[in-house]
Amino acid sequence: MHALSDELSDFARAIVLGRELPHGSLVAGPNYSVATAIGVYRNNYRGNLHDALAGAYPVVEQLVGREFFRRLTREFIERQPSHSGNLHHYGAEMAAFIAAFEAAQELAYLADVAALEWACHCAYFADDAATLDIAKLAQILPEQYPGLVLITHPACHVLRSRYPVAAIWHAHQPGAPGDFHIDLDSGACCVLIIRQDDAVQVSELNEADAGWLSNIRDGSTLGAATAATLERYPDFDLQAGLANLVLRGVFAGFDARKLR
Repeated sequence: MHALSDELSDFARAIVLGRELPHGSLVAGPNYSVATAIGVYRNNYRGNLHDALAGAYPVVEQLVGREFFRRLTREFIERQPSHSGNLHHYGAEMAAFIAAFEAAQELAYLADVAALEWACHCAYFADDAATLDIAKLAQILPEQYPGLVLITHPACHVLRSRYPVAAIWHAHQPGAPGDFHIDLDSGACCVLIIRQDDAVQVSELNEADAGWLSNIRDGSTLGAATAATLERYPDFDLQAGLANLVLRGVFAGFDARKLR
C-alpha cells in the first residue's frame, strides 16, 4: 500500500510540479515514451486549470486579451497549484498575484477587478439560504433592536476599491453597450455582491452603508454597528440603508439569543 501511495505521489508531483519521476517508476507504452505520457497529463491538468480561471475571471480576460490572459494564467498555475478536487475553489489568489505581476502593472485597477470577479464567483457558488423574514423581525421589541445580530446571506460580499470597478464590471457584461466611458480617476468605489434568483448582482454602496454592513458581517450587533457608523458618518440613514439591503436579499435572518 505504501509503495502505491509513493508512486501516486511521485506521479502527481511530476504532473503538477514538473518533477522528474524516479527511474523505472512508470513503464512506457509501445507507442510513446514516459516523458510524452507525462506531458499529455500535464497539458490536460494545466488546460483544466486555465479553463477554471477563464470561467472565474472573464472580465479580466476581456481587459487584457486572450493571449496575455494565457500568459497570466500560465504563470499563476506554475506558482499556485490546485489543492482541491473541486475546480470551483481554484483561483482565490489571483488578485494578489496580479498585483505583484510585473507585466500587469500598467493596469493598476486590474487586481481590484479580479477581486470583484472572485467575489462574484464565490457568491454564485455560495450555499443557498432563506432571506430575512420581516414579519419575524417585526415581533422584536424596538428597545431590543440594539442587541440584535443580523446574519448576512452566504452570498453577500462587500468590496472596496480605489477605482470604479463596479462600472468596469458592468461595462463588460453580455449585452452592455460598447460605447462606454469610464473615468479611472472618478474616485473610490464600494461594491455589494449578492446572488438573487440564481444570478449574481453587483451594485455600488455609499461609504456609510458599506461600513455599516461590514461591521454587521463581522458580527457586530445592530446597535454597535450603527453607533460606529454614525461616529464616522454622521449623516448615515439606518432606516434607508437597512431597507435597501433587505430588498437586495443581503440578510438571511437574525440571532435573537443575545437579546436581553
